[in-house]
Amino acid sequence: MSRNIQLLVIDPQNDFCDLPAAWQPTDPTTGARTAPSLPVAGAHADMQRVAAFIRDHATQLDAITVTLDSHQRIDIAHPGFWQQADGRAVGPFTPITAAQVRAGAFAPRNPAHLPRTLAYLDALEARGRYTLMVWPVHCEIGSWGHGVHADVLAACGEWQLQRQRAVHNVFKGTNPWTEHYSAIEAEVVDADDPDTALNTRLLAALDTADLLLIAGEASSHCVRATTEHIVQHLPRLKKTGARPEHIVLLTDCMSPVGGFEAEHQAFLDTMRAQGARLENSSQISL
Repeated sequence: MSRNIQLLVIDPQNDFCDLPAAWQPTDPTTGARTAPSLPVAGAHADMQRVAAFIRDHATQLDAITVTLDSHQRIDIAHPGFWQQADGRAVGPFTPITAAQVRAGAFAPRNPAHLPRTLAYLDALEARGRYTLMVWPVHCEIGSWGHGVHADVLAACGEWQLQRQRAVHNVFKGTNPWTEHYSAIEAEVVDADDPDTALNTRLLAALDTADLLLIAGEASSHCVRATTEHIVQHLPRLKKTGARPEHIVLLTDCMSPVGGFEAEHQAFLDTMRAQGARLENSSQISL
């Protein structure tokens, strides 16, 4: 009996890749080179290994799911949403807490957004997973940075033609009022937006896998959050209490955001302890 083998590639997007200059296009409106806005050290090589893995195992991969971080310019985790007490801009990589907002250190640029912003920060902090981080504008919908790394895109295209089936794309992050690291569920669900709620359709699709391979960026954030939610919510695991022994993290196909190496290691250690496998993409036997 054949096994159902699936590959989940999390956010393999240009903005997250430390692409060399030759891989960066020229902006026709400015003439300037378009550089990734949130490059993760090692991500370009990670994605080349993902592409090679897809090509090497195309006949064995029954499904490929690619998630796409997808944001607006105005987003609660982008600089343009915020200002400091004196009206100055808030720079990327600034953490913001509800207490700081209540003290007046930071505020939404639109005063009308203050009540909803505080409600979000309170809910986020009550969950205990993350503090709000202001990131550089990244993966803006429709931009080059939102697009998939060229080698991964080409490999997925070849796989589609060879297997005569489509890649399943999952968009996350379109709601500007909540962070959405995980492809399974936003950090704080917006009751008026079903796209932020538990993605039962994706969970059902992944639940059919006898072997679920996971790669992508970044291991400290979106890969970590998505994998944690899969282990928490995958129906077969939730129903039986089984260990996620059929989940494999391709550790040479993911890297952490700089400064978050400890979170990367803690994630891998936790997954290993829970029963997931950690493998090198060039050495794994399917």
